[in-house]
Formats: sequence, structure tokens, C-alpha cells
Amino acid sequence: MPRILLLHTGGTLGMAGGRPSALRPAAFFKTLKSRCPELFRLADIELELFSNLDSSEMQPELWSGLAAHLHQRLPDFDGAVVTHGTDTLAYTASALSFMLPGLPKPVVMTGSQRPLGEIRSDARLNLIDAVLSALQGPPEVSICFDSHLYRGNRTRKMKVSEYDAFDSPNCPLLGTLGVDATFAPGLRQKGPFRLRQKLEPRVFLLKVFPGLDPALPLALLPHVRGLVLEAYGAGNYPSDPSLGRSLLPLFQEARKRDVPVVVVSQAYRNGVDLSLYESGAAALREGALSGGDMTPSAALVKLMQGLAYHRDREALARFIETPIVGEMTERAAIVQELPVKKSRRAR
Repeated sequence: MPRILLLHTGGTLGMAGGRPSALRPAAFFKTLKSRCPELFRLADIELELFSNLDSSEMQPELWSGLAAHLHQRLPDFDGAVVTHGTDTLAYTASALSFMLPGLPKPVVMTGSQRPLGEIRSDARLNLIDAVLSALQGPPEVSICFDSHLYRGNRTRKMKVSEYDAFDSPNCPLLGTLGVDATFAPGLRQKGPFRLRQKLEPRVFLLKVFPGLDPALPLALLPHVRGLVLEAYGAGNYPSDPSLGRSLLPLFQEARKRDVPVVVVSQAYRNGVDLSLYESGAAALREGALSGGDMTPSAALVKLMQGLAYHRDREALARFIETPIVGEMTERAAIVQELPVKKSRRAR
């Protein structure tokens, strides 16, 4: 019988209590065996408690510990399932994908919108689908939710109160679990299975919005090692100095301080092309790095890891702008989906 490691980190799936009272961590394993006994007919499942936290408490240090634990334990199993709260699930999945290069077996993350002990919970089906995906799915870090399997570092949480909570707008599904379960081949892993658990957490995620005072992010620069900027569209941001809120000085000061700035898009589909418009081209001249069609969470975690392992600016740039574990589309493919006619005028 195949063996699956089921690693619990916390989240709604393993909580007890009901609305309107606050959810609270509970005796997850006891609930699992009583509510979902058929799970143990799929595989010989070994249950381990890594943590019992609301996912809003998840931190980079916990990602490192989780990656190290999986690296040590995974060789003894056919795959792993990690239960996790939904709010930071995409961050943790992105982190594990970068920390476990050369992954030889599936690591499937899942959670739920309702606790396992509730009558109308989605947890039971998510767990069954996740175990099946860990047995038959591709050897990469994925998220299984609402009978769909997504590449972990391409996934976004889209909804709070519905069961189809996740999507991967720029990446095809890795699997569909309907009457039949079908799976894509997934990534072609490169190199041996390794552990790269170091992260530099002193980074900041900044969302551009109308009215943003440039003085605020400028004041942050002395306190961070890196910055991810969520720009508009293909990489636009306010750059007209006559209007008083140009963010171009932010790129200039970041370059002086040797603080890398990775630009991603607020749009859910497609990605940035910093050569397309005037403001993006100005950012490029100041050393900005293109995040392509990476999700903000994937870009943030990738920058954390890049800063921890690459001291040289050029090496860091190559790392950020090159697909490592399927987290971004090759730049040429992104550009083909953007408007063919280029304009130097801001939108």
C-alpha cells in the first residue's frame, strides 16, 4: 500500500467551533479519523503535527522549518499532503516550491473554507482529492482545492466565502478531479532534490494606487533589503513630476541604496513588460527587475530567497527574471499576449 505523509500546520480545516463564535484549533487527528475514515483506504497515512496555527500567523521561519521537515521525511513516502489555512496558503506553497528544488514526489497543499467537523464542510473532499493527487499527480508543490489541482506558486486566493476559493490565472490546471481524475505531467525537475531554506525576510510589498505619497515608500528604503512593486497593467506607475506624485525617485533612490525593486502587475492575467510604456522604461533604466507574470506572493518569496543566496546584483537579476520552478512564463510568451503596437505615452 502506498505511503502518504499528512502534515498538519493549522488553519480552518482542523479547527473546531462554529459561527458566530471564533474558530479555534482542535484535536485535528481525532476529528480526521472520525469524519474521514475512507481517507485511510487510499493509502497508509502517517499523521504528523508540524504546528497548529491560524495561517495569518505563518512566517518565513516556519516556511524554513516546514521545508526542512519535508526534505528529511519525503524520501520515506510516496508523496505528502500539507494541511494549511487558506489566507496565506499561496505564500507557503510558493515558498516551498523555491525551497525544495528537484522535488521527486508530489507535495500537495490543501485547506478548507469550513472546519472538518461541520456538516457542510468542504474539508473532507479536499483531503481525499489531495491524497489522490499526492499519489498520482505531478512531482511539484501544488494546491488542491474544490476538485482542482493548481501549481502552488501560480495560485491566488480569489474568494473568501465560496468553495472555489483559488485560481491560477496565468497557468493551466495541473489536475481536475471530477468523476475521473486527470493530471498533467507537471514540471520536468532539474537536478537532485535539495533544500534551500534560507530567506531574507526584510522585504516589502508595495501596491501602487492613485494618491500614493512617494515619501512613504522612500522612507521605507533604509529599512528593507528588497522591494516588490505591484504596478498597474504592464508595469505602469505615476511618473509625471508635474503632478507631484511621481514614483521615479523611488527607483532612483533604491538604486543608490542597492535595494532591488521587482515589478509585478496588479492585473490577474498576463504580466509586466517594462519596455512597453515610458514609465516602465524609466524604471528599467534605474535597474528595476521584471517579475513577468509572477503572482505578488511568488515574487515576494522569490526575492526573499534571491537576497539570501545571491550577493551579486547581476546574479540576483538573473535569478529573479528566469523561471526556476514554473513560477513565471518565459518573457517572449508574455509579450505575445500584450498589445502589438507600442506607445510611449502613458495610459
